[in-house]
Amino acid sequence: MSASSKIEWTDATWNPVTGCTKISEGCENCYAFTFAERFRGVSGHPYERGFDVQVRPERIELPIRWDDSRMIFVNSMSDLFHEKVPDDFIARVFSTMNRARQHTFQVLTKRAKRLVDIGPSLTWTPNIWQGVSVENASYRWRINALRKVPASTKFLSIEPLIGPVGDLDLTDIQWVIVGGESGPNARPMNVDWATSVRDQCRRAKVPFFFKQFGTLKSNPNPSDPTAKENGGVSKGGATLRGRLWRQLPVRAGTTVLT
Repeated sequence: MSASSKIEWTDATWNPVTGCTKISEGCENCYAFTFAERFRGVSGHPYERGFDVQVRPERIELPIRWDDSRMIFVNSMSDLFHEKVPDDFIARVFSTMNRARQHTFQVLTKRAKRLVDIGPSLTWTPNIWQGVSVENASYRWRINALRKVPASTKFLSIEPLIGPVGDLDLTDIQWVIVGGESGPNARPMNVDWATSVRDQCRRAKVPFFFKQFGTLKSNPNPSDPTAKENGGVSKGGATLRGRLWRQLPVRAGTTVLT
């Protein structure tokens, strides 16, 4: 939980739930799992119980106390729609987001089936953006599930991109994020996989955000000045086919599609 964030597509993180369990291939090298488990057994530490799922009611009102408008990534250290998070607690999280209209909340899940099941009982104010993760073609079904919820802004997080996603139906999708996997055990990302998604977004006029290659070995341009190894700020670099792609949904008022 932080009033600021190093994640390129958000301003802050808010974790009213922490902990998760691995559910699909994209979870294999989960950064949050690795971080939390380092502190398992450390008395008094927020992650004393490692990556066990825990609701954090003491954090539920935090965004209301932040006056300045922010983009807030909800549960960077968990999944709000995890089966161990009670329905009534999810409703409390949504109530906070409904009231904190000064912020935009970015909710991301791999548990698209539960999202669809509980979605009709939640209040979807326009400041709540809902996304699903799609790490390769096997999980494109999550996009169809996402379309069933009444969020006004729906987005895809194609990260970590660990295989081609194939043809995407971007109907009623307002934003797509792509990124390669980072860390010591990172699986490679083929630049053509990312380029294919970019091209589909351009044809569909959907904002496209390329976060990073993840590792320099995945970047066809080892001299990319945006790579941390070269003094830049992105893991493996963020220049895709000669340019940065940092588009956001029109609602955010930040971009014109080109």
